[in-house]
Amino acid sequence: MMRSVKHLHGYRLDGLDGQIGHVKGFYFDDKNWVVRYLVVDTGPWLPGRKVLISPYALGSIYHCGKLLEVKLTREKVRNSPAIETDLPIARQHEEDYYRYYDWPVYWGGPGIWGLGPMPVIPFQYDRPPEPQAPPTMPQDSRLRSTQEVTGYTIRALDGKIGHVEDFLVDDSSWAVCFLVVTTGSWWSGRDAAIPPQSIICISSEETKVFVNLTRDAV
Repeated sequence: MMRSVKHLHGYRLDGLDGQIGHVKGFYFDDKNWVVRYLVVDTGPWLPGRKVLISPYALGSIYHCGKLLEVKLTREKVRNSPAIETDLPIARQHEEDYYRYYDWPVYWGGPGIWGLGPMPVIPFQYDRPPEPQAPPTMPQDSRLRSTQEVTGYTIRALDGKIGHVEDFLVDDSSWAVCFLVVTTGSWWSGRDAAIPPQSIICISSEETKVFVNLTRDAV
């Protein structure tokens, strides 16, 4: 089911043995358009600290109670290797993170989650893996913050459309399905939904998202 990332802000994350924290934001990669990490504020359990939680660790979602289950103990999260919660995230830190949790890396295959379409640990992955180097990651960071991109101007082939208002994600695969765009006075303030396939690029310098659509097409 598609969910608004704005709606998910503030959800509580409960681990196997207690509360871990609350959702503060999301990081997605702008190549495959998939949420790779939830940014979690761990206070008051771990005051002053934020951690990144991969969708690999998520269990059931209870939207009525604004709750996300996490299939990790608090001790496992506490002892996880330090990984920045500010972009850019070092590639080595991501490799250390996945090695610590013994998860298949998301960049290790043709699927959006490595070998598959969902952030699910394959059964055979529970067997002791043979020692091997992790798949090589591209050197350029493709991670972006949904909070940062919210507010960016949407630029069509023939002019400005509006601004990014929200992201709609599939809460099973965590793929970004649409950018929600507020059109302002151009189209009587209506919202439009733009699929990632229509996006040419995101420019942090210009705070713009360029799309290969005309204003009429939108």
